[in-house]
Amino acid sequence: MFSKEEATLLRKEFWTSFGKSFPRKWLLYNTKIKGVAFKFVTDKKGAMICLDIEHSDELMNLLYYDQLLSLKSLLETELPEIIYDDAYELENGKIIHRIYVPFDKKFNIHNKNTWRACYEFFVEKMSILEGFFYEYEEVIKNV
Repeated sequence: MFSKEEATLLRKEFWTSFGKSFPRKWLLYNTKIKGVAFKFVTDKKGAMICLDIEHSDELMNLLYYDQLLSLKSLLETELPEIIYDDAYELENGKIIHRIYVPFDKKFNIHNKNTWRACYEFFVEKMSILEGFFYEYEEVIKNV
């Protein structure tokens, strides 16, 4: 069991190591669409890459999600394991629209032996998701 401080340091080491091992500028929050962001998510149970829709205006959330839903079959050809969830509950209880790919191997951020496979998953899957976004960016923004 790790103390809170040890767990914080381990998470920081995980992300620092990821950045050094795979130096690249990711799109993440720079989508130029308010409330739409890419995220890398990790915890003690697993990891995933996500495209989150969290606009402060619920109507805009629905419109962006519907635009992405209309592209679902195209995205599934590149990422067949993609999951569309129109009511994903975050740890804080907030409900958002999330499109994501879960890491299907055993992962625990507290176990350094699982890190490398997770890094490779992040790079492979996020690159595909970002590429898709760039290809259909004008369609997604056109709400």
